Amino acid sequence: MSSLSRRNKILIVVFAVIAVIVVAALLFPATTPEVHLAANYGPYTEGDHTPEPFAKIGPIYITNTLIATWMSVVVLGGLFYFATRRMKLVPTGLQNLLEFVLEWLINFVESAAGKENGRRFFPIVATIFLFVLANAWMGLLPFFNVIGWGHTGTASTLIYGTYEGHLVDLALFRPANTDINVPLMLALVSFVSVEYWGITSLGLRHYGGKFFRFGQYLQGLGLIARGQLKSGLGTVFNGAIDIFVGILELLSEFIRIISFTFRLFGNMTAGEVLLMSMAFVVPAVVPVLFYGLEMLFGAIQALIFAGLTLVFATLAVAPHKAEH
Repeated sequence: MSSLSRRNKILIVVFAVIAVIVVAALLFPATTPEVHLAANYGPYTEGDHTPEPFAKIGPIYITNTLIATWMSVVVLGGLFYFATRRMKLVPTGLQNLLEFVLEWLINFVESAAGKENGRRFFPIVATIFLFVLANAWMGLLPFFNVIGWGHTGTASTLIYGTYEGHLVDLALFRPANTDINVPLMLALVSFVSVEYWGITSLGLRHYGGKFFRFGQYLQGLGLIARGQLKSGLGTVFNGAIDIFVGILELLSEFIRIISFTFRLFGNMTAGEVLLMSMAFVVPAVVPVLFYGLEMLFGAIQALIFAGLTLVFATLAVAPHKAEH
């Protein structure tokens, strides 16, 4: 019997994935799509709609999105552990796949930032990309958003899909990227990293010079004090514009945190609502097409977040005109 061709193997894998998704859609009926900014904690107490945490470790509240985050970390750690525990000079299998991904990532980073800075930026940029991607793809697993607590009278019961006409209204597993705290955390990591790279590369004085531009304004005041009124007023006016531009630059650094947060949160939440709506309205077959699109969309969002971090880091370490 002749071995299967590469094309036939790919087709078999694709049809197997579709079959699994269809079966999962039948076994785990979709719940009503909802949008929540923050995480959901745990089952409702009897007669009370205030959720309690699944558990509490010191000041840490265990939420459904925190559980999903831990799952992503475990999956990523497991992949790299099994890929590197028996490394070969000529990689095969999982080692080959992950080396391909990392090689592509480091080439991507170095192509934008150069070899020296690329090596500095790579750990953060690659971690952001892989973490966002893992969260996005983990959220496509069939037990997300369909296993949880649903109200049956005044009590809360752990159910999946539907139970005696009730739908899950508090999921046990929820995609981490749809909790606004996760994109906010990533945005803060990106912000702190970019500022750190900028300060360590250019020095605090030179890096801060693009935000606090008082040189030309003070120069104009000096000209006025020496009696050069006409040229002094022009320099002061230009210096005031310079100060205003610097303030806008400083504000843009902090506004970036908000834009990063809501870009990822909004796009991933919209994708989740689309998938759940399709699964709720037209179950089993049609949502399979959207699963493929969401896998691509998750990869694009991960690349955008990591790519923007890389771009701003490259701009931060680039020399700029010093203040005089």
